[in-house]
Amino acid sequence: MLRGQREIRSLVLVVGVALMPIGAAPLAMAADPPKVTPAAPVSPSDAAVKLPARYPDASAHRPTPIPDRIILTWAGDPSTTQAVTWRTSDEITRGIAQIAPALDNGRDILPAARTEVAKTTVLETDLGKAAYHSVEFRDLKPASLYAYRVGDGENWSEWSHFRTAHAPRESDPEPFSFVYFGDAQNDIKSLWSRVIRQAYSDAPKARFLIHAGDLVTTSNSDALWGEWFGAAGWINANVPAVPVPGNHEYIRPRDAQGKTIPNSKGRLTRHWRPQFTLPTHGPAGLEETAYTFDFQGARIVALNSNEQHEEQVKWLERVLQERPSTSRWTILTFHHPIYSTAKGRDNAELRKLWQPTFDQYGVDLVLQGHDHTYARMGPRFAENLPSGLNVRDRHAGTVYVVSVSGPKMYNLERNPEMRRAAEDTQMFQIVTVDGQSLRYEARTATGVLYDAFELRKRPGQPNEFIDKVPAGPEHLRPAKPKPAEVKAAAVGGR
Repeated sequence: MLRGQREIRSLVLVVGVALMPIGAAPLAMAADPPKVTPAAPVSPSDAAVKLPARYPDASAHRPTPIPDRIILTWAGDPSTTQAVTWRTSDEITRGIAQIAPALDNGRDILPAARTEVAKTTVLETDLGKAAYHSVEFRDLKPASLYAYRVGDGENWSEWSHFRTAHAPRESDPEPFSFVYFGDAQNDIKSLWSRVIRQAYSDAPKARFLIHAGDLVTTSNSDALWGEWFGAAGWINANVPAVPVPGNHEYIRPRDAQGKTIPNSKGRLTRHWRPQFTLPTHGPAGLEETAYTFDFQGARIVALNSNEQHEEQVKWLERVLQERPSTSRWTILTFHHPIYSTAKGRDNAELRKLWQPTFDQYGVDLVLQGHDHTYARMGPRFAENLPSGLNVRDRHAGTVYVVSVSGPKMYNLERNPEMRRAAEDTQMFQIVTVDGQSLRYEARTATGVLYDAFELRKRPGQPNEFIDKVPAGPEHLRPAKPKPAEVKAAAVGGR
């Protein structure tokens, strides 16, 4: 009888477990489950183990009829236009884009949409051919949210949103923020992607993203451009990009040994113009690499520090002379720093050519890359002021910033002009323009505030400069002992 009871209880237990609802807690067992001994790690040298093969770049980055690498830029007025560029396989010879006011019920968007035919360019890359399509939406309403999608009529992207800028106005322009990145360049997929995604997390309402050159390290590598577009993903389809070329976006001729020929003139990567739709109003030969636009009280100017430096001076003078009264702030971006973070990388000729124009026309902020460190100056003028300028106020002049967003790092040579500096630190910067105030924050890849300041406009006077450096030590490498110190230590050791 006792044996039968045990058998019944066992049967009930088995049936109960079998009928237990998914997600329910398991029945308590009297005995502990058997311990599982972890398997010993497999040595790569074990002949019986076949290591996985690297997935080919040509397969990983192969274009298809489905649109990818979708990116918003501007070729015209941000308050009434918006450009979009995307990639497909070259079998797609006709691209189209659809746009409509963004509506709460997505099913109402398509009936309200208008269709635009794209300009299509076939690009021959190191991985094969791809078609790039671009559309500039025009006659848009200022300060309006739009929905758009791109495709070929059958194969479509998802619907994405963008918002046009407010129309220019003299009083109380609408505040806005943007994000600025120094060089991404290396380990883009594995280590830069976290930076742009953290930046979006910290500034989800940013109106555009400035990329101050060296977006990739080998600019004719389609796989690296694939990593760059993949790192930002759908962010690029929703937040316009403002890119300028760095030296790594230029291809310089090489000798028979594969070494770069010194002092040779490079050419802009063939990827640049097909994949970015930008203004063509810059100096001749610098179309879509030197340009300007106005955004809600600020004039943004992109320069090309790789070539035609003198030709850009006259163009820049005209751009600054013609600033509308509604653009109180002037912000410039280019790749090579006016003030380098290391003596061996100084750009004295560029500084001599460009900085007097910055000073003469009251440029407020200059955002740069190239040096793979972080340094932010206080406001400063050139050593030799243009005629008519005699203000030497400590808080007068332009604020210069050098930053890096990728993981490739150089050494920094600290000098007294640097208000805040860093080595071995991936950064991004959030700039907020709010009427008479400009606020700047530099954050690390983990979102920690590392540097900050504020500029305030004062009629008839230089900007008021307010340093807001947060507490905490600078991220600097241990100082290397000077030769004399090394010699003394060696003598003392003996």
